[in-house]
Amino acid sequence: RNMANKALVLLAVIFCAQAALGVTIISKSEWGGRSATSKSTLASSLSYAVIHHTAGNYCTTKAACITQVKNIQAYHMDSLGWADIGYNFLIGGDGNVYEGRGWNVMGAHATNWNSKSIGISFLGNYNTNTLTSAQITAAKGLLADAVSRKQIVSGYTLYGHRQVGSTECPGTNIWNEIRTWSNWKA
Repeated sequence: RNMANKALVLLAVIFCAQAALGVTIISKSEWGGRSATSKSTLASSLSYAVIHHTAGNYCTTKAACITQVKNIQAYHMDSLGWADIGYNFLIGGDGNVYEGRGWNVMGAHATNWNSKSIGISFLGNYNTNTLTSAQITAAKGLLADAVSRKQIVSGYTLYGHRQVGSTECPGTNIWNEIRTWSNWKA
């Protein structure tokens, strides 16, 4: 009987650990995204993740964040002529992760870095907006998922967009935060 209790406790611990690791991603179909006009495969075991901000409106509810993601996709596809929204994933002020191009699809987020990195953008302008603990947890969880899926290697380098392009992106507040994360490198 004691052995059965220990087994149940172990199962509970394993289940909880998995639930904590997994990040809920709002799929493109769930937020009503359009299909890409074309796709290029993104390699696995990449060495880089690049963090961005959209420099647009901040959102705090799922409905408002979905509106923002749709607007960004429309801008990227209709005004810039891109095949899809540029980022692999976006993170809202509601703490949700929204699928952009998703896993294994090359993004359009950082010139000369798209084929060797995953691009994650926070919805809002982080020169003025500030990250919530839920957004930080979501981003770190998404990066952990990227490692477990082997999209990026465990020793990946985390960069802010300004480190790989001439831009102030990802905004001062995100910049100051990500420089404290273990995979960030100068």
